[in-house]
Parts: sequence; C-alpha cells; structure tokens
Amino acid sequence: MQGAVALPRVRRAVRPLQMHLESRSPMGPKSDFHSLTVAEVRQETPDAVSIRFHLPDEAREQFAFQAGQYLTLRAEIAGEDVRRNYSVCSSPLDGELRVAVKALEGGAFSGYATRELKAGDRIDVMPATGHFTALFEAGRERHYAAFAAGSGITPILSLIKTALSVEDTSRFTLFYGNRVSAHILFLEELSGLKNRFMGRLEIYHFLTLEEEEIDLFNGRLDRAKCDEILDTLIDPSAIDMAFACGPEGMMLAAEAALLAHDVAPDRILLERFATGGARVLDAAARERADAAKGRQMGVVLDGRKLTVAFDAESGNILDSVRKTGAPAPFACKGGVCATCRAKVVSGDVEMRINYGLTPEEVEQGYVLTCQSVPLSDDVVVSYDS
Repeated sequence: MQGAVALPRVRRAVRPLQMHLESRSPMGPKSDFHSLTVAEVRQETPDAVSIRFHLPDEAREQFAFQAGQYLTLRAEIAGEDVRRNYSVCSSPLDGELRVAVKALEGGAFSGYATRELKAGDRIDVMPATGHFTALFEAGRERHYAAFAAGSGITPILSLIKTALSVEDTSRFTLFYGNRVSAHILFLEELSGLKNRFMGRLEIYHFLTLEEEEIDLFNGRLDRAKCDEILDTLIDPSAIDMAFACGPEGMMLAAEAALLAHDVAPDRILLERFATGGARVLDAAARERADAAKGRQMGVVLDGRKLTVAFDAESGNILDSVRKTGAPAPFACKGGVCATCRAKVVSGDVEMRINYGLTPEEVEQGYVLTCQSVPLSDDVVVSYDS
C-alpha cells in the first residue's frame, strides 16, 4: 500500500448515473466474501502458521492474484464479525493460495487462526487486492531489494519467488530482521530458494535477541542499521526497485535510508496493513462530520442505488452505509487496506487519511469511504466502479 496522499477534497460534477449490473463470475464480484475450505494448516514457527485454501475450479479465476497482494479473511469470533488482511505467501506460479498468520498478543483473529483453525474448516475470504507488487517480465534484468521484519516476510516471499522465476537473470537481495532464529518465518524455504537461485538471491539475517559475531547483523533494522546496510552490503545505485514490509518504524527507517542514498521515491514500495483500526476524529474532522449530519447521499452498491443519510456519530461514509444494513465492503477501517474504496460520481467529498490508494486512483476520483465525509448535497459514490 502506498504512503499518505494529500487530498483535501474530491469533486465530481453531477451527471446521470447509468445503472447496470456488471458481468460477473459465478463466484460474484471481487469485493464479495466467499466461503472457502481450509485445505491445510501448517505450523511454520512456534507462533505462526500458514493456511492453504482449497480452490474449486469455478473459483480459480476469481482468486487469481499478483505477487505481493493480500487476502481479507472474515470469521465470527465470540459473536463478533472480525476481519483481517493477510498477505499471500505463495507465488502465482505455485498453483496454490496460501497465507501466513502470526499470533499477536490479544489478537482475536490471529489467536483463532493459530490455535483453532484446522483443515476442513470453512472461512470467508475476499479475493486478492493490494498495490505492493511489481510487473515481472521475462527477459528483463533487474536488481530488487527488500527490507522485512517478522511476518513482513510474507508478501516478500511471494515477490522473491515470482521475480526470480519469471526474470531468469534478475537478482534479489533480502535484509530480514527477527528476534531469535527459532522464530524466523519461512527460514527453510528461504534457504531452499537461495540454493535454487544460486548467485541471484542474497539473504542477510539480523537478530535482536541473539548475538552474532559480526556486529552489523545484531539489532533492529533502524535508520542507522539501514544506512550501514546501504553503505556496505548493496550498491544503492543498482537497486531498480525496493520493498519494505514490517513494523511501521522499520519501514519508515528503510524508506528514509533509501531516499538518502538517492533511490527514487517511485522505486520504493511500503506495505501497510493496519494503523490501529478506526481512528478517533480530531476536532476539525469532528466539526466537518457534525456539519454533514443527515446529508443525503447516493450510494451505488451491487448494482443498486441507495439513498443514505450521513451519520455524524460514525463520522464517515462507510459506517453510514453499513448502518442501513447495506453490505459495503471493509476490512481495516484505518485508511490502509482500500477494501472500502468507492468512486465519487458527483459532489464534493473530503478524505481524511489515505494509505491505500495510488495517486492515479485518487486522480480518477476514488476515495476510502472509511475516511470520507460528504461536503455537498449532491454526493453520489459508487462501490461498483
């Protein structure tokens, strides 16, 4: 997902809305959840599992994905509708759909997935999405670099396998941080890939709670460490594209170091999954939400146009729509995942936070409805666009 985009408002002129049902696969639109059977739950580390889903033939097209993308999973846990995003760790070339889940302290979904989920269970899954990916082309030679920490390796693993398989002269360098060696996710698979792609895949491990002989490989991937890496382990001028996935601080440190070493911003991709969920509105945002109280909005969802009154208490378009019972899609509610993306067909809309949309999508008029407020009386947004 992308960095924040400055977008005070999105304005679209009023125009006739042509209602039609799109051509859809037998599984339904890409924004729908579909019940899939768990084919395998594999213990990867003491606190992490990977989950492989069985895909019936009619679902394979719907669940096609690009390396680096993620799935949104949904389950009812203790009577609550819980949704989380998890990166696909398999490559599109592997012929399987697999995600990794690491247990988090107090994590409702991660606790359920790592302790209770088993083969044969069914779980709701939304098809893959996300911008943390690249176009890999046969015959092209590139040097990719990635900074990962903990479970941030998940989408990176998919990118490594795909890049080196498709581009048979490209190289990939991975800088991977963990606490201890026993908790290095996909350690054996990474070692196997290093042997398979001999000379084209370099992997450097950094541990915070185990001391290595070389001091460079001790400690977190903070700004100083990332600077040292770029000064000693890789030539920044040779990096064609860099990826970073993990805790926010690590990603920002890697990004800052890459920029300071003259790697162009459009060659750096960061993957964000959460920002703490729905955020408390600041005073200015609360004032705008209160001013929009009761404002009527047109909402296009699953081929139907609804009229929805803006709910100032919820403070955003998404929750206003869902309070009517309409199944507007969402996952993180933090402006990150872009599951709640909709296009402004007409009217004036303000988006408060954006980590999930590309600049091109913003230019086309898309907003994250979990972060948006109507500023005029002619607002129409479409989840179907």
